[in-house]
Amino acid sequence: MITPAEPAPTSQVLGESLAAQIGEREWTVDEPVLDESIPSDVPSDDFSNTHDDVPMAKAVVEPEVPPAPLQIIEAMLFIGGQPLKPEKASTIIRGLTSEQFHEAIDMLNHVYRLQNRPYIVAVTDAGCSLAVRPRYRVIKEKIYGGPREARLTQPALDVLALVAYRQPAAKLEIDTIRGVESGHILRQLVRLGLIAVVQRAESTQREVCYGTTPRFLELFNLKNLEDLPQTGDPQRL
Repeated sequence: MITPAEPAPTSQVLGESLAAQIGEREWTVDEPVLDESIPSDVPSDDFSNTHDDVPMAKAVVEPEVPPAPLQIIEAMLFIGGQPLKPEKASTIIRGLTSEQFHEAIDMLNHVYRLQNRPYIVAVTDAGCSLAVRPRYRVIKEKIYGGPREARLTQPALDVLALVAYRQPAAKLEIDTIRGVESGHILRQLVRLGLIAVVQRAESTQREVCYGTTPRFLELFNLKNLEDLPQTGDPQRL
């Protein structure tokens, strides 16, 4: 624990701490499970709709009746962004209570299990978000790159640490602390899905603010932001 007499850690120290966590942890994923209904000796091209002997899928006609609250909540989860909370859902579904929201989440997870979907609704203190099941995580890492494939540089870890501890953090604020321009690093972290725009500034300004994502928590094995190492006063970073 840092005493008041000790200097607050710099962004570089925090970045090095995050780098150490990546290096020390063993990252493993479950092997993907293949669909046993498809014979292994049949080429994938045989299942293409371009073949004459395979019927084309009919277009789905959207019903004219309004969607049910459960469907609206599911749609909001698929849209993504920040984890979905009952308060946010209630701004779209008038009269929705917190209990009804969590009942809907439980129902969705129940349906996903019955249908053997490759995803679930992950519930954390930050809210609810769609997440792939562990056995399919290897596919996610192939697309986005795992922790080792990301190859975060020390400056990137420094910026990531500043965003984590000071969020919502503006680019100008980060540039001032680091003493160098950080735009390209912020864009890299956004592409990697580790940070996202969480709060736009006044409409008369172009500055935006950044915060960490559920992927950041997953990467560093954190349940929520309160699990971040204590550093004294984050405002002194």
